[in-house]
Amino acid sequence: MPWKHWNSDRIGVALAVLAAFGFSFKAIFVKLAYAAAPVDAVTLLSLRMVFSLPAFLWIGFTAGNAAPLTRRDWSTLVVLGVLGYYASSMLDFLGLQYISAGLERLILFTYPTLTVLIGVLFMGQSLEKRQVGALLLSYAGIGLAFAHDLQLGGDVATLLTGAAFVFGSALTYAIYSAGAEPAIRRLGSARFAALAMLVSTTATQLHFFATQPLSALVQPLPIYLYGAAMALFSTVLPILWQSAAIRRIGAARSVLIGTLGPVLTIFFSWWLLQEPVSAAQLAGAGLVLAGVLLVSRSKRKPA
Repeated sequence: MPWKHWNSDRIGVALAVLAAFGFSFKAIFVKLAYAAAPVDAVTLLSLRMVFSLPAFLWIGFTAGNAAPLTRRDWSTLVVLGVLGYYASSMLDFLGLQYISAGLERLILFTYPTLTVLIGVLFMGQSLEKRQVGALLLSYAGIGLAFAHDLQLGGDVATLLTGAAFVFGSALTYAIYSAGAEPAIRRLGSARFAALAMLVSTTATQLHFFATQPLSALVQPLPIYLYGAAMALFSTVLPILWQSAAIRRIGAARSVLIGTLGPVLTIFFSWWLLQEPVSAAQLAGAGLVLAGVLLVSRSKRKPA
């Protein structure tokens, strides 16, 4: 392998690891913010989006693809922006009020299998045996992780409420993932992400002003710091790192490296949040990751 290509490959792997690290830390920031002050999910998400907005506006204005937007483009952006960045994030933030960060990340990481199911149910795709196996592995892992939280004395109704919110987050993100590919091909990944973030920020602020008083934005300093950290280290930078990694090592390898995310979240929730870790939770994480790896494998084409 030529030195230049090998060096680019190493950089790509490092960027993919950094992206997985950043995305996995989002739940940690949310949990830390909830512990620091009685902030609600709507306000916390509003701060995250506002702090992220300048970076994505800059990305959108400097993106090279300047094709004019059609009415259909705007309709697609509105639907996907609301689903992918607003609804999914809101449901995730709500779920983290009820369940551990480790369980949240495992449930959220089922979105690749949900994307497969969406393709089967609504896009005429067939369900392969390996995909059935991936579904069984992933949801068996969720069951083990759920049992782990239940053994710690968690209330069943509370855990089910939190799990339902986070599963809704995974489902809306899966719908977003299934619909985003053609829009990204037309607009480019940077421009699409920037415009979708603009739509999401608008939806978030409308939600905030419709349900919260303006005084809710007055928060203790730690809440602002966690909101800014979440925007920078768990939103803007991971998206840029992931895009750069995909350019160097391809989407398939980037997705595989991204499976580090749940493991990292479990580790940091144990280290920073003092959430206990059990063999059942680790086994559940292993099953979920095995399911994601299985469903992410490309079907081998005949020679």
